[in-house]
Order: sequence, then structure tokens, then C-alpha cells
Amino acid sequence: MIVTFQSPASGDVIMFGDVAQRMMKIMGKDPTDKGIVTVEQLPEAIARLKAAIEEDKQQRAGLQDEDLPRTEPDGGTNAKSSRPFVTLTQRAVPLLELLEWSLKKKKPVVWGV
Repeated sequence: MIVTFQSPASGDVIMFGDVAQRMMKIMGKDPTDKGIVTVEQLPEAIARLKAAIEEDKQQRAGLQDEDLPRTEPDGGTNAKSSRPFVTLTQRAVPLLELLEWSLKKKKPVVWGV
């Protein structure tokens, strides 16, 4: 499944479903097929995402390159299938930028519409 986060304030952010659901949970939203982060909810969603990014960076701060995982489960139906490892920070930054632009322009962020 693919999830597209959209806002009139900026370009779309497209994520695999499992990654998008994780971001929704971090933002304090239910991981549903359709949803919205209202303008009023944007500051909290941004703060929660920034906190998760900072925690991710701190967890990786003392690790050497060889200690980092190379692959991760791909989130699909095949349990043995994998994709290259991508940090939470790398996944979250495009969504964070969309949320920040949306707050600046006072526009909601939606998905599944």
C-alpha cells in the first residue's frame, strides 16, 4: 500500500503504508486509510515528529557505520523480503517539511483522499 500526504501548501509526500502508519502514530494520529492533520493540530504533530527525529539521531550517535543495519523488512506480505535500511530521520524529514509549510500557509495535511 502507498500513502500520499497532501497539502495545498507544498508538494505531495509519498510513503509505503507501513512507514506512513508509523509516521501517523508518531504525530498522534490513528493510522487509518484516510485522515487529516488540521491547522490547529499541526504544531503538536510537528513537535512530536521533531522529538522522534531527535531521539533517532541520539540512538545512532555512538554507532559506527558497520553497526548500522543494512536492510529491514519491506513491510509486505513476504516475511523474507527486505529493502535497504532507511533511518526514521530520513523518512520523517520530507513529511516534517510538508507539515511546516502547511502551518506557515495555514493549510491542513490530508491523506487517502
